[in-house]
Amino acid sequence: MSADIDRMPRGGPQASCLDRALQTDQPEYLDRDDVDPAVKRSVVRALELTGNWFGLHERFAYIVMDEVADVPDPRILELGAGHGGLSKKVLEMHPTATLTVTDLEPDSVAAITAGDLGSDPRVTVRGMDATAIDAADSAYALAVFALSFHHLPPSAAVRVLAEGTRVADKLLIIDLPRPPSPLHLMRLAAMLPLAPFVPFVHDGVISSLRAYSPSALRALADAAGVDIELRSGLYSPQIAVATRRPPA
Repeated sequence: MSADIDRMPRGGPQASCLDRALQTDQPEYLDRDDVDPAVKRSVVRALELTGNWFGLHERFAYIVMDEVADVPDPRILELGAGHGGLSKKVLEMHPTATLTVTDLEPDSVAAITAGDLGSDPRVTVRGMDATAIDAADSAYALAVFALSFHHLPPSAAVRVLAEGTRVADKLLIIDLPRPPSPLHLMRLAAMLPLAPFVPFVHDGVISSLRAYSPSALRALADAAGVDIELRSGLYSPQIAVATRRPPA
C-alpha cells in the first residue's frame, strides 16, 4: 500500500496524462535546508501578509469555530503554523479555547514564541513534526493543518491523516485547490514569469503543482484508514475534515 500511495499522482489515481504532467517533486524554498534563512523568512512573511490582506486568517478561523462550536473550552492543535496568523484569529474569536501552536521549522517556532502568541497564557508553542505528533490519543478536540498539506509526499500525508485523527477528534485540513488542467495551466502561466525573482511566487508555483485533488485526498484517507469529508471549489481553498473510522 505504501509503495502504491507513493506512486499516486497529485491528481489522484485516475488523473489524466496532462494532470500527471502538472506536478513536481521539486521542494519549495520552505522545505529546503540549503536555502538562506532570510529567503525562507521572506516567504513566511509574505504568507502572513497576504493572509491578512485577503482575510484568509479570519476566514479560516471561522471554519475552525464551526468545527468546535459544540465543544466547551476546546483544546486545539495547529500543525505547520508557520507564522501563527490563524491561531491569533482563533484566540480572538473564542474566549475559552486553548491552543498548542506547532511547526517543524525551528526559526518559525522561535519567531512565534517571541511574538504575541508566545506570551499568551492560553497558548503553548512547540516544535513538532505533523507526521509523528507528540501527544496522547484524543488529547485535542481539533487539529488544524492550514496551507501546508501539499508540502507532503503521499506517504507522509497518510501519516498526518492517521496521526491527526489519533490525537484529535477531528483533523481539519485547509489547502490549495487543484483546478482542472486547463485552468491550472492558466494559473501557472500567470505566475511563472515572476517565479525566478520572487521567492513567494517561486514557492507558489511549486505549491500549485503539488496540491492534491479531491480524489487524491480520498485515496490518502483510505490508505490512512480514516473517514474524510471534502468541501472544495475551483478557486476557493480546499477543506477536508478527517475523523477516525469506526471499528468494523
